[in-house]
This record gives sequence, C-alpha cells and structure tokens, in this order.
Amino acid sequence: MAVGRERQPAEPGSPLAERLNYLFANVHPRGAPYTNGHVAEEISRNTEEYGGVTLTEQYLSMLRNGKRANPSGDVLRALAKFFAVPVGYLMGDLSASQTARVEEEVRFLVAMRDQRVRAIALRSVGLPPEVQDSLTTIISQFRQQMNLPSEAPGPGGEERP
Repeated sequence: MAVGRERQPAEPGSPLAERLNYLFANVHPRGAPYTNGHVAEEISRNTEEYGGVTLTEQYLSMLRNGKRANPSGDVLRALAKFFAVPVGYLMGDLSASQTARVEEEVRFLVAMRDQRVRAIALRSVGLPPEVQDSLTTIISQFRQQMNLPSEAPGPGGEERP
C-alpha cells in the first residue's frame, strides 16, 4: 500500500500527531521509546501482519510533527495494531470518554512496567474489596504525606487534574 495518500494538508498540533506522540512516549518496551525508524521498519517488514502497509521513517516523522495528518485507513490500522490501540483512537472517532479510557489503559501499562508497582498490584489480587479499599486509602495517605498529587502522574510524569 502506498503511504502518500494524503487527503488534505495538516495543521500544526494536529490531533493525530498528538495521539501518535503520546503512544510513542508511552507504549514501548522497558527502556527507551521506539524510534520512527523502528516502527516503520517493523510495520514494513511484517506486511502480512500489518495489512500490506509499507511505511517510511520520514513519512512517520511527518505524521508525528503534523506535516501530514490524513494517512490512509490502512496506515492508521497498521499503526493502531502496532501500538495495540483501537484504530478509532488514531482516527479521532472515539468519544472523549472512550479516548480517556484508551489513555488510562496506556497509563496502566506504563505503571505496570515498574516491577514494584506490579508486585503491589498482584499482591492485592484476591483480597476482599474492603481490604483493597483500605490499601488504596493507605497509599493515598502516603502520597499526601510526601506532597504528591492524590492521583498518580499522567504520561511523561505530568500531574493529572
């Protein structure tokens, strides 16, 4: 599939660019985030898995910096599959609550990369709901004592409202 099927010029700060950058910053294996080259190569090399899409590093860069904002549906499906998000997230077809849910799932996966956080979460499995609620209260108290926001940080360490 051709990657240059733009339908109209992009605007700086396009929603697609913002969503792609969010995924690049947060959805990656332990260590460093993916590069444009890695993602383009992975999708292009595994054409059967990604619907026959070939993608260049340069084109992906243009999508991420807002110089291109309307790739073909095939490109969006391939990127969504790579990052394991619904294609509607990249297309902007989700409601605000659905978008928030996708981003909450991403934040959860980011948090689960931390072995200590994962251990705490797994140890609470099977405990009665009232005990889990007590643990949540205790954690909130620790966060307050340490002058941390009541909610965990959002992506990239930013505080959520």
